[in-house]
Amino acid sequence: MMNTALLNQARQLPLPEQIELVHALWDDIARNANSTALAPTTAQAAELDRRLAHLQANPDDVVDWSLVKEQALAHIGS
Repeated sequence: MMNTALLNQARQLPLPEQIELVHALWDDIARNANSTALAPTTAQAAELDRRLAHLQANPDDVVDWSLVKEQALAHIGS
């Protein structure tokens, strides 16, 4: 369960310190987590397999990231 008191303390930090905290936490997680803790769920693995199979069967059925980004930004008005 989330320690809400600790979370509230972190929220009181200035933004640069919040970012520094997140970096430190993420580095610690990456260093200490075993591979099974970060492995995709069965459903996520199945979806990744499905997408990979689709890509391999249809290599030209892709959209360039720059176009996706451009369209997304246009959609949100940026």
